[in-house]
Amino acid sequence: MKKKQEIISFKADATLKEALTGVHNRSEFIRDAILSALENTCPLCHGTGILSPSQKEHMTKFLASHSLEQCQECQETVFRCRK
Repeated sequence: MKKKQEIISFKADATLKEALTGVHNRSEFIRDAILSALENTCPLCHGTGILSPSQKEHMTKFLASHSLEQCQECQETVFRCRK
């Protein structure tokens, strides 16, 4: 049995509305974009980009034994454990 779907609406400015005009299935596109954003959210700050003072303290302790480095394969910034 299919789960009942709910309608969720949001406001969009003119620029976003225009950008979505040519999208064939806007609902599916928006659902996929939201799910992708949620799956790729920072587990520490939960996507805010800001750490609380306690989180900052934990991160400082973590970085005492780890470093941020650029991956040679994908060029992304990654944590490396200092051995």
